Amino acid sequence: MKFQVGDKVLILHSEEEGEIVDIMDEKMLLVNVDGITFPVYADQVDFPYYKRFTEKKNTPPKEKQYIDDVKKEKPVKENKEEDGVWLNFIPVYATNEWGEDVVDKLKIYLINRTNHHFHFSYQLLFFGQPDLQLQNEIREFRDFYLQDIHFEDLNDNPAYQFVFSLATPEKKKAEKLKIQKKLKARQVFAQLQTLQENNQAGFLTLLFEKYPDAISDTVMVTPKISGVNRIYSLDDVKKQAPAAQYEIDLHIEKLIPDWKDLSNADILRIQLSTFEKNYDLAILHHQPYMFVIHGVGEGVLRDAIHERLRKKEEVKTFVNEYHPRYGFGATEINFQY
Repeated sequence: MKFQVGDKVLILHSEEEGEIVDIMDEKMLLVNVDGITFPVYADQVDFPYYKRFTEKKNTPPKEKQYIDDVKKEKPVKENKEEDGVWLNFIPVYATNEWGEDVVDKLKIYLINRTNHHFHFSYQLLFFGQPDLQLQNEIREFRDFYLQDIHFEDLNDNPAYQFVFSLATPEKKKAEKLKIQKKLKARQVFAQLQTLQENNQAGFLTLLFEKYPDAISDTVMVTPKISGVNRIYSLDDVKKQAPAAQYEIDLHIEKLIPDWKDLSNADILRIQLSTFEKNYDLAILHHQPYMFVIHGVGEGVLRDAIHERLRKKEEVKTFVNEYHPRYGFGATEINFQY
């Protein structure tokens, strides 16, 4: 390896100059160009000295200029396109005992492609237990190195949690944004295969596209009789809402009396609608947990509920495991606020 950390290098395809901040392996370097860090192959960079020498040598002599001839340059405003906050996973390869290149670990970077400056906290969990915790900040259009994950650790059910907040709070923006996602080994394997096929260095996962607006603490309600809108506080809504339910039975015979003539699609629609209503009630009352009884069967209802739970920010964990009361026919949901 002719390069080392700290070397100034030239990106051949773009002719940009940067600095090597890490040597990932014999084939891959991590380069910083104007505050943006990204991986490049070692054969795609070179030392900039030859380019500088030839540029100086071939530069024609400048003509004399007088004050009246010098034009005032207009400042050029750089337009950067916002597309959200991302995680960048960069595989680092090692050679095994058979001489094959295999993935040894994943480097994880937080990438901010927005005009917002964020404070954030980050946790990595294995089997629900924290392995790493950190707090920091990330400025506009910058990236931040988080950590390395050894490839074999993907089998330990890793999940990452973020809490974002604006460095300069805005009244119309949310106080904070919580994100929790699981890092599934099967999806990572598929992404790595795509990288190798397309000769790419890493893959991206979107955390959020836009920082959310603040949620109003009032609710607009239209009474059926008067037809006049009234404003209620959330406390008033809680008082008038049905009581919290910690156990929801979604068997269709528990929901409607005349169900035998319904199609499977209609039954599923009614069950999911009931689930959503009770989920919203649980959030309104800040319930710590809830059991959803879906039965065993072919797992269609269970899978549909699990798919929705994966997209809900208030869900801390959910499990479908044996319970002395429900067997394997219920999912336990634990909430976070």
